[in-house]
Amino acid sequence: MAISDLRQGLVDNLQTIPNLRVYATLPDVVNPPAALITLDKITYNRQMQSGMSEYDFKVSVVLGRVSERVAQQNLDLLVAPSGDSVKAAIESDKTLGGNAFDVFVPELSAYGAVNINGIDYLSAEFSVQVFAR
Repeated sequence: MAISDLRQGLVDNLQTIPNLRVYATLPDVVNPPAALITLDKITYNRQMQSGMSEYDFKVSVVLGRVSERVAQQNLDLLVAPSGDSVKAAIESDKTLGGNAFDVFVPELSAYGAVNINGIDYLSAEFSVQVFAR
């Protein structure tokens, strides 16, 4: 199992959200609505003498701010615990295509304005924990 396999599993799960562009690698230009996946940290040897590691990813969802009210309403739907939400999509296949033991979204760690390349967007950042070999 490679980290890229876990990342691709997250991409596949997130692509179930209608109209959301999902980037496995950080793009030069963000085209919202978009989800950006980055690896935050790895905790090795979580169980059975290196039989399992914990991979902590960040998933940042970025929406345009053409209409702040509409963007915030759309982001509110994406941060909900169910429906066409980021949490529900990520946890829809807990094995990430057979590459993980488990995956879950324990928290939303940021919600608000973010500036990317001089452009203001509305964004939410999710912590994602993946347990795999």
